[in-house]
Amino acid sequence: GFCFLDKDKRGDIKVIEDLYYLAAMEHPGGGRNDIPNRLKRHFLVLNMVLPSLTSVNAIYGSMLTGRFPASQVGDGCANLFSKLPSATINVWNWTRAKLLPTPTKFHYDFNMRELSRVFHGIVRTPYESVRTSASILNLWTHEVLRVFEDKLTNHDDKAVFQQELVRVAKRDILGLQEKAPPKSSSRRGEKAAAAKAAAEEEGQTAELIKLDSFWVDFLREDEYDEDGVLVNEAPKIYEDGGTMEALRAVVNEKLALYNEENPGKRMNLVLFDDALRHLFRLVRCMGMPRGNVLCVGVGGSGKQSLSRLAAHISGHHPFQIALSKAYNTASLLDDLRILYKLCGQQGKPCTFLFTEAEIKDDTFLEIINSILMTGEVSGLFPKDELQILAADLRGFAVKERENFVDTPENLVKFFFERVRANLHLVLCMSPVSSKFAERCRKFPGIVSGCQIDWFLTWPEEALVAVSSQTIDDMTLDCTDGVRVEIKKHMAAVHRLATEACTEYFQKMRRHVYQTPKSFMSFLQEYKGMYQKKVDAIDAKAHSVQVGLGKLQQGAEDVEAMKVVLAEEEVKLRRAEEATNAMLGRLEVSSMDAKKEAEAVAKIKEACEEDARRISGEKADAEADLAQAQPFVDEAESALGKIKPNDLNELKKLQKPSDVIRLIFDCVGLLMMAPMPKVESADVTLGIGKEKETFAFIKDNYAAMKSGLLADARFLQHIMAFSMHKKDLINDETVELMKPYLQLQGFNPAVARNASKAAEGLCIWSRAMTMYHEASKIVKPKLEALRLAEARLQEAQQELYKAEEKLQACQNVLSRLQAEFEDSMAQKRQIEENAKETKNRMEQATSLIDGLAGERKRWTDDSHKFADIKRRLVGDVALACAFVSYCGPFNQDFRDYMVKIRFMRDLRDREIPVSTGLDLTAFLVDVGTIGDWGLEGLPSDPLSIQNGILVSRSSRYPLLIDPQGQALKWILNHEAANLPNFGTTSIDNPRLRDQLEYCMSEGKALIIANIEEELDPMLTPVLEKQIITRAKSKYIAIADKLCEYDDNFSLYLTTRLPNPHYTPEEQAKTTVVDFTVTQKGLEEQLLGRVIRKEQRSLEEQLTSVLEEVTENTKSLLMLDELLLQRLSANQGNLLDDAELISVLADTKAKVVEVNEKLTSASEMRESINEKREQFRPVATRGSVLYFSIVDMSLINCMYQTSLDQFQALFDKSMDVAEKGFINKRVGNIVDAMTYLVYRYINQGLYERDKIAFKLIVAMKIYVTAERLSGADVALLLKAGASLDISTAKPKPFTWMSDTAWLNTLALSEGNALFRSLPEDMSRNETLWFEWYNSNEPENLAVPNYETRFGDDAIGAFYRTTLVRCLREDRTLLAAIKFIRQAEAVEVAGGQKLPAMGPKFVEPITDTVEGVYAEMDNQTPVIYLLSAGADPTDSIETLCRKKRKEISAVSLGEGQEPIANRAISAAVVNGGWVLLQNCHLGLEFMDTMEDLLEKIKENLHADFRLFLTTEPHPKFPIALLQSCTKVTNEPPKGLRAGMLRSYTVIVDQDRLERIETDEWKKLLYALCFTHSIVQERRKFGPLGWCIPYEFNDGDLQACINFLEKHLYTGALSWPTLQYMVAQAQYGGKITDNFDRRLFQTYAEAWLTPATLSQQFEFNPEETVAGASFDHRYDIISSGELEDYHASISRLPEVDSPEVFGLHPNADLTFRVKEASELLAVIVETQPKSRAAGDGPTREEIVQEKTEGLLEAVPVDYIEDLTLEIIDGQGGLGVPLNIFLFQETQRLQIVIDIVRKTLQLVQQAIKGEVVVTEDLIRSINAIFDAAVPHVWLYTRGGDELSWLSPTLGLWYNGLAQRDVQLREWLDGGRPHSYWMTGFFNPQGFLTGMQQEVTRANAAAKWSLDSITLFSEVTDMETKENVRSAPKEGVFVHGLYLDGAAWNRSDATLVESEPKKLFAALPVLYITAVAKGSAKLTTVDYGPFGGYVAPIYKYKKRLDKYLITSVKLPTREHRPSHWTLRGLGLLASTE
Repeated sequence: GFCFLDKDKRGDIKVIEDLYYLAAMEHPGGGRNDIPNRLKRHFLVLNMVLPSLTSVNAIYGSMLTGRFPASQVGDGCANLFSKLPSATINVWNWTRAKLLPTPTKFHYDFNMRELSRVFHGIVRTPYESVRTSASILNLWTHEVLRVFEDKLTNHDDKAVFQQELVRVAKRDILGLQEKAPPKSSSRRGEKAAAAKAAAEEEGQTAELIKLDSFWVDFLREDEYDEDGVLVNEAPKIYEDGGTMEALRAVVNEKLALYNEENPGKRMNLVLFDDALRHLFRLVRCMGMPRGNVLCVGVGGSGKQSLSRLAAHISGHHPFQIALSKAYNTASLLDDLRILYKLCGQQGKPCTFLFTEAEIKDDTFLEIINSILMTGEVSGLFPKDELQILAADLRGFAVKERENFVDTPENLVKFFFERVRANLHLVLCMSPVSSKFAERCRKFPGIVSGCQIDWFLTWPEEALVAVSSQTIDDMTLDCTDGVRVEIKKHMAAVHRLATEACTEYFQKMRRHVYQTPKSFMSFLQEYKGMYQKKVDAIDAKAHSVQVGLGKLQQGAEDVEAMKVVLAEEEVKLRRAEEATNAMLGRLEVSSMDAKKEAEAVAKIKEACEEDARRISGEKADAEADLAQAQPFVDEAESALGKIKPNDLNELKKLQKPSDVIRLIFDCVGLLMMAPMPKVESADVTLGIGKEKETFAFIKDNYAAMKSGLLADARFLQHIMAFSMHKKDLINDETVELMKPYLQLQGFNPAVARNASKAAEGLCIWSRAMTMYHEASKIVKPKLEALRLAEARLQEAQQELYKAEEKLQACQNVLSRLQAEFEDSMAQKRQIEENAKETKNRMEQATSLIDGLAGERKRWTDDSHKFADIKRRLVGDVALACAFVSYCGPFNQDFRDYMVKIRFMRDLRDREIPVSTGLDLTAFLVDVGTIGDWGLEGLPSDPLSIQNGILVSRSSRYPLLIDPQGQALKWILNHEAANLPNFGTTSIDNPRLRDQLEYCMSEGKALIIANIEEELDPMLTPVLEKQIITRAKSKYIAIADKLCEYDDNFSLYLTTRLPNPHYTPEEQAKTTVVDFTVTQKGLEEQLLGRVIRKEQRSLEEQLTSVLEEVTENTKSLLMLDELLLQRLSANQGNLLDDAELISVLADTKAKVVEVNEKLTSASEMRESINEKREQFRPVATRGSVLYFSIVDMSLINCMYQTSLDQFQALFDKSMDVAEKGFINKRVGNIVDAMTYLVYRYINQGLYERDKIAFKLIVAMKIYVTAERLSGADVALLLKAGASLDISTAKPKPFTWMSDTAWLNTLALSEGNALFRSLPEDMSRNETLWFEWYNSNEPENLAVPNYETRFGDDAIGAFYRTTLVRCLREDRTLLAAIKFIRQAEAVEVAGGQKLPAMGPKFVEPITDTVEGVYAEMDNQTPVIYLLSAGADPTDSIETLCRKKRKEISAVSLGEGQEPIANRAISAAVVNGGWVLLQNCHLGLEFMDTMEDLLEKIKENLHADFRLFLTTEPHPKFPIALLQSCTKVTNEPPKGLRAGMLRSYTVIVDQDRLERIETDEWKKLLYALCFTHSIVQERRKFGPLGWCIPYEFNDGDLQACINFLEKHLYTGALSWPTLQYMVAQAQYGGKITDNFDRRLFQTYAEAWLTPATLSQQFEFNPEETVAGASFDHRYDIISSGELEDYHASISRLPEVDSPEVFGLHPNADLTFRVKEASELLAVIVETQPKSRAAGDGPTREEIVQEKTEGLLEAVPVDYIEDLTLEIIDGQGGLGVPLNIFLFQETQRLQIVIDIVRKTLQLVQQAIKGEVVVTEDLIRSINAIFDAAVPHVWLYTRGGDELSWLSPTLGLWYNGLAQRDVQLREWLDGGRPHSYWMTGFFNPQGFLTGMQQEVTRANAAAKWSLDSITLFSEVTDMETKENVRSAPKEGVFVHGLYLDGAAWNRSDATLVESEPKKLFAALPVLYITAVAKGSAKLTTVDYGPFGGYVAPIYKYKKRLDKYLITSVKLPTREHRPSHWTLRGLGLLASTE
């Protein structure tokens, strides 16, 4: 058993039974690696060799003889068949020898499968198809081409193969001998005869050998009976298909049938020749058992469509998986089970179409590979189910297989064989995919198990053929010649666009692909747009012609109307006379009627006055009556509450209470009941304790009970009284009731206590009394009112009589009036007719005159329509090319493609096209552009083009939108059509439901923030695979049919700035690059600043723009309306008065709109003049933003969204000082620049901060046109493009070659430096001094100082000069330039703030500062770096704020914990710290959605912190929504000290101990901390290992010091130990680094530190070095004093303050400058070198040839041992070492030779290319050392390290020379220890020999030690003889010091000489107690122990040994701080 390390059951033992291992591999070599012998020994190895050619010939010869016997085909044909095997084998052998695999042709592997496939195709052919020799030869040619040629990837290989095929056919089949070329003949006749004979022979051969024959099996038809029922399916007869045209007709019929049977999956294919050839290949493979195909071609080349059609033609059941998000391996297996049952159990042939997009997991390919290789899939069916399936096939197996043995195993085998025969896999792959080659190597069945059909790029003929089909169906207004050329132009456009993709990648590093789908889209776009444009022009032309005709007709009609008007005026005079006579009679009758009317009016007036008075009195009475009504209501309400039961209860009371008795007395009084004699009696009233008894009148309750109360209708009587008799109550009754009502206890409350009925009666009694009091006032008024109304009625009777008399008079008057009006109507009719005629004439005249301008314009247009239509052919082609191809490109490339490439091709082909065609105006109108602007689309040309591309393209758009501009516009543009959920994401679990909803409802679906892969679920939608059923449309998504509405629109957006989509994905969509341009952003920011600073101005501009947009649209509409109305009139223009009126109104509106537009234009100019005053703010904002964008190219984590930037932009206006406009603009620019700098700077790593500042500074001056792009390029690249071998010779020996080339580039690239080489020659001494100075950037430049001046431009040119001549000082010069760049002069002479000193001051960003700027919605991301972890600082701040923090370190299984922590903190206001987010990228992908969800319920105190290392897959959207901060230690001592006294030391800590001792030692610790951190920048010279010293180390030391001082007196050794050995020393792993730190501690943590004179400066400085600052210690109680003192520290730290030599700065500065320039160059567009130089492969091939020649001769082990035996044998330790070295070197030689040979073979295509070979080829091309030469597969060092291939190869030669000299000439006098693989072994061997030589003294290896001494021999040539004991070693170098031979001591290095050669070193072994160790003169201070390293990298594994060197001038500690060491190699 074995212990398996399962995740859940670790260590469980599992027993494996019946497991056998069977492995297979190819022979090692050719890029294939061998397996280890330890693995190989477990196997029985069988070598499978290819059968001999004779055997192969016999196999296939027997096959053909058996299939085509002579008895069936005849002797001639049989003889021809017998020749086919050998001919095929010859072709096969030639192919294997000549068409070899290469990196791009890895599938060129031709094995015996190819032979089998050829003969498989031949033997499937029936006899009747091969009756002639020609048909047999054509069949063989066809099959060989299908098997071999279809694999080939280019036309050149195909052409070569066809030539060889013809040659073999002639020689081996036809028996034609190759003829030698004819000898030259002087006779003309002989030449002609020979040529004629050769031509005849070629013609005969061509007749026999057809390379373009087509063999197919689908030409036969199905048989149907008379009723149309299928009788027999068409037989599959494999036969010659005839001509291409005949086959095309057949295939078109099949295609039509397919579309008829599959209306939902219609395919509109253009079957050009190349497409048909691919179709025939697919049908051929599908017609063969186990016929599987691998189709390789870019997306859109027709692989899938042709495969579906081929399956239909072959009669196969097509199958393709329905991919969805949930589709996985189990789903694939489920689908395969269905397929296996169809193919195996039911025997149906199926085609399984499997595309690259459907490979969700490589496990899918593993399954596919199994199907292709064996047909079996592990675990597909359970064993029992599989046996059941197989058992069903028993009958078929017995029938089909003779002698079938019926066993379960055989049945299962038969099942799988049946599946393999019927299941045909068609794999569709893209060669562009980076995974294609890798997958083919991983899963060899993809290549070997399939016949490959390589879809080449569509040839131009194919493109022309496809375009012809489109163009031929169109009616074009052009000549036949132009029609032909436009077809060719369309093909050329596709080719030109494809070429532009390559150019675009080379320059911009952006991947764009153009596929045939783009071409098809181009054609469809052309067809639709051309027709629309033609229709529009025709419609307008028709309208113009009709309109002009109407205007002409109208002018003629006006003249005729003038005659009619004169006749009407005569009629008018006659009618006027008759009317005047009738008017006199009417006046008399009118006077009579008037008198009568006046009398009636008086009567009427009196009546109306009485009515008004009475009405007022009535209203007054009713108002008084209304005051009494509440009492009635109260009474009725009280009665309503009394129920009959209440009265019954009352009746039953034997002794009712006194209050009841009294109430009934009141009721009786009101009802006029008889009352008894008045007597006195006691009455008790009240409730409870409040009851009182007093004297009152005796009640009459007994009578009332027997009377009123006994009546069953008692309540009805009471109610009737209330309604009708209440007004009968008199004063007497009320007076009798007053005594009762005034009783204290007589109230409803007391009554209710007695009885509910009593309460109601009590209330009623009181209410009736109150009503009477109120109604007493109303009654007299009511009486008076009744009398007045009677009098009014009498007056109305009199009025009625008077009105009757008046009516009679009026009747007479009306009759006369009617007669008059009839007369007047006749007159008016005549007047109106005349007036109407006149008005019509005037309107028509006015209209015709008003439309004179339009008439002229329309007339001019009518003459242009023909020319416009003629040019439309080219115009539409150009516009459609733009829409179809230009989306992914930027503005410059779009213009380049359209205006240069496409337009040039149109002109070259003489296709009519408009000169200077404005595509924007051609494709969209001004009004639409205005609408887009109001919706938020920027107004720059690129954005408008993008709007056109989005709205006009036939494919759904995929918008590259890093700034979110497109998304904002789309949201506004589609606002009315958006679903409720707004946008969605590709990861949304409800995406499918959302998609289905939007499609069915016709909504706009926006999928935002997609990455580089599209969900395959979207494919049918993107490809618009619409299924039409009846009137409904559907699209199948996954496994569901979803409704489709034509109004549905889909938008995809991505935040990725440079995404890489596959050709297939780009083909499905229209990719549009929406990246904002600098000018476009400037316009947006200008609007933003105006809205902030001059809101009214911007609102006014917005209003004007809206008005202009509306008016422009109105103008276009009105102009169209004018023409439409005019042309739509059917009759006479002058007869349609309404039309004339409408036309006049329209014309008036046109004039009005034009006036408004003119006014708006003037206002806009005025507004723009005011807006321009703020343009510098927008310009600077745009510069800053694009500088930020540039930084994202340097590090993927430097992502800042436009929204974040705009927030900073707005904030800058808030914080800037107020002032007048110019001053205010300057203040905003200054505030914004610094604010943006601070925000971005805090999120940059230290190495990139200066790059950002320099980029910003240069962009500011370039944008202001104070610098040019050439100036910047000169700074960045200098003379990198020049070659020293071809450049002008260098006249100075003191200048490096690089500096000289840079000098020449300066003189050529900038006019200021034109005479620089000559100036240097004239003043060589001054230039020499400047060149060799320590700080040239601070010195005056000879000849140029006055030219530079003091401004920033001069500082820039100075920086350029320093960069060119002294690259090591570039960074310091750049800082100086930034410091001096305080202002920049912009257009108009205005000076604006640029940068300045505050941009180079050190800044420390604390956690407190970050917290102060953050809010609860914006997380902070800390970008991690070595030694910088913000966790402690965040947790400390959290504790200070008294908050709870949850820290979660992400990794496996931590996501739920993080989710819970965030959910809890959102509620309770806690903090969350997610650490190492780069380990939880899947969780990070969900973070943005999570933050969006929790926004609404966020606690105000919630804070989220994240820490992560940079990772290319980190979500951009999250980065753009967070604040980014780095926590690196700052650069420089000043910045480091400032950070320490900001982050760690605060005022509280400073005051904890009041002694000076505390403050000074605190400062010393901080200074030491900064020193040891900053020392890392010097590389190995600073620290052997770059330790991650961080704030925690300093914090721990400070805490220890504080506690130590509290406990008592200071112990210096304790302090030194705790700092140097414990706290910092705990991290130090190297002993020499530990010594270095101890040296610092002993120098700076001593009692001397507390003295006033103490300083950190070195005791003495190197002569000539600049070191003028005193680094002392201050002691103060105020933190500000420390900040002030630290700010006075130098900007640039001298290496000497670290204890290093000034030379240490040189290496660091060069490295720093190189990195800086490389970083900035990374942000620049890439330019491609011009010229057709050698290819990459040719260069590598040439290099390898030279390298192979220089490979040393092999070391033959036996010969080597023989030579060594002659030198004492292997018993001598150093001889053993020599033998081992030769072995190691031989291994290297073998690997070098093998690698170089394999590289050559790989380039030639002779071996399979592996990853190692690819890396080696790249390394050789880059002149780097291949990795396999340096390291073993285990990572161990194999050879030696060198920076370049040349140096490494030189080392190889030198090592070989040393070993051969040792072998050939005996031991050398001095050894080059650098050349040894194991120098430690060399020294050990030497020690062994010395020990043996002193055996008499009883020396042993344990009792000896190394002893070294520097000799006075400078080089190995000075060594005359070897020492008696020990060895001489040469070739060592001092790093950090030099050697003084005369004094034999270490001295300071020479300026700018980094390494100094050490004289020959003597090394031997001595006894540990030897006097020799103490007697050597090492100087007064003792010697310095220097380590010896193999390389400049000072790692333990490279440490050889250490030696003691004398030092006479300085203490050893001096050299320790110098970092002094010995190097065996300086490379």
